[in-house]
Amino acid sequence: MNTPDARKTVVMVVDDAIDSIRMISDALEAAGMTVLVALEGNQALTISRNITPDIVLMDAIMPNMDGFETCRQLKQNVEFIDTPIIFMTGLSDTEHVVMGLNSGGVDYVTKPINTAEVLARMQVHLTNARMARSARMALDTAGQNLFAVDRSGDILWATPQVHFRLTDGDTDHQLTLSQHLTEWLTHKPENGHSLTLDFLSEPHSVEFLTLVDNREYLLRLQEVQKSSTATAALRDRFGLTGRESDVLLWIANGKTNREIGQILEMSPRTVNKHLEQIFRKLGVENRTSAAALAIKCLANS
Repeated sequence: MNTPDARKTVVMVVDDAIDSIRMISDALEAAGMTVLVALEGNQALTISRNITPDIVLMDAIMPNMDGFETCRQLKQNVEFIDTPIIFMTGLSDTEHVVMGLNSGGVDYVTKPINTAEVLARMQVHLTNARMARSARMALDTAGQNLFAVDRSGDILWATPQVHFRLTDGDTDHQLTLSQHLTEWLTHKPENGHSLTLDFLSEPHSVEFLTLVDNREYLLRLQEVQKSSTATAALRDRFGLTGRESDVLLWIANGKTNREIGQILEMSPRTVNKHLEQIFRKLGVENRTSAAALAIKCLANS
């Protein structure tokens, strides 16, 4: 996370009322926090491109872009997935509370602001966010590149390495990823099934692990060897056709005939026919032996 001072909690306050900002800023700075100020939604979005605060205090009603829309757009930035956004509003009716929570907020406080209450609520959400972030960093350290998406293919959470690899620093990749995942998930993949992401700068695949609470799809991101190089090595070493080398590559990656059929857009029966030729050319009798020879070939190449 990029912050001006990593030793202090960084708070972004988004409010069009100068007096309100001054009062809140004084209280936050007195509590030892660094305060970033945005007078309207677009300023908050501009700041977010360079700095990811630890927490955001968001005025709900502002001119041009209200707090609800600002919150939605901030949450489209993967760096803000763990950043709690607390709404400040004079509107305590159910409709506006629901709007704030649905747009990505975690809590709300009503105006006039009670600074002691705000600080207490902030500490709770900061603690939760830091625990979640630490858990995801631990998964990264253990080599578990996990993430979760909703039914629309939008990322709900991800480990830091997954964030980095999936976005490639390009916001267009996020939209492309959502489109690919949405289409894939509509086919209800089974545990262990994979989807190849060929639009990233480095080839990766996504493995389906499970559906949590009927709403959160748990996935694992995996690196795959560039098929052009790998299949060429297999083709040249064993005298395979292009399609046979494609099948053998995925056999070496532990895929079943059904999974290979999905990846290469062919029927499992066609995959099996290719396997018969692969076994004959490699002089082996089963897929385990074929995979072992392929892995050895790829390691040497």
